Amino acid sequence: MTSRLLWLLAAVLLAGGTYLLTQSGQHTPETANPSSDGVTMVDVTLPAEFTEQQSLGKQAFEGNCATCHGENAGGLVGNGPPLIHKIYEPSHHGDGAFLMAARQGVRAHHWKFGDMPPVEGLTNSDIENIVAYVRAVQRENGIN
Repeated sequence: MTSRLLWLLAAVLLAGGTYLLTQSGQHTPETANPSSDGVTMVDVTLPAEFTEQQSLGKQAFEGNCATCHGENAGGLVGNGPPLIHKIYEPSHHGDGAFLMAARQGVRAHHWKFGDMPPVEGLTNSDIENIVAYVRAVQRENGIN
């Protein structure tokens, strides 16, 4: 029952994200210059300090996520979406959505980058650290 509830919640949250994306003034793949592959999509401000968990998450993010989601989760045109975006605010994509995405992959639904594959080799602790890092950066950029 719990996994069904999580999937239902994830589906509702993902559907709402489509609306948020269409209302967003953020740089999206649809408005990006096609020749600008690899260019960061969102300017990101980092917090002055990170907790130990957030620092571990930053290291794990850089080693496992930045290739697609860009330095500091700012997204990369032609590679992957920014996680520093209101679509990924905690009230829309809870921490569990990040865990499920890393574990099981995600079908493309907000962006036109294609499906996200599962991320091999990450422990639940690694993912929790990554989420702590992403949430800290989101807060610093006004995404609460």
